[in-house]
Amino acid sequence: MKLYSLKSCESLIDTYVNTYKGVLTTIEEGVLGLGTLLLHSASGKKCIVIKEVYLTPWSSGHTIRKYNKLPRKYENSI
Repeated sequence: MKLYSLKSCESLIDTYVNTYKGVLTTIEEGVLGLGTLLLHSASGKKCIVIKEVYLTPWSSGHTIRKYNKLPRKYENSI
């Protein structure tokens, strides 16, 4: 599992929303990081799920998964 920093995730979100005109949906709020976010609805781009992962009581990382089609699990959240 590859972990990403908060800064790299924020850069990805900024590019996806501002450049590609996608939508950011917060599924679950995070404690030290972003929690669970869903980036979707950008034409011609993949859907992206960003999840916060616990590392220690003082730090966390983030995983990023890209999907060609929005997963059924997240369809109800939109």
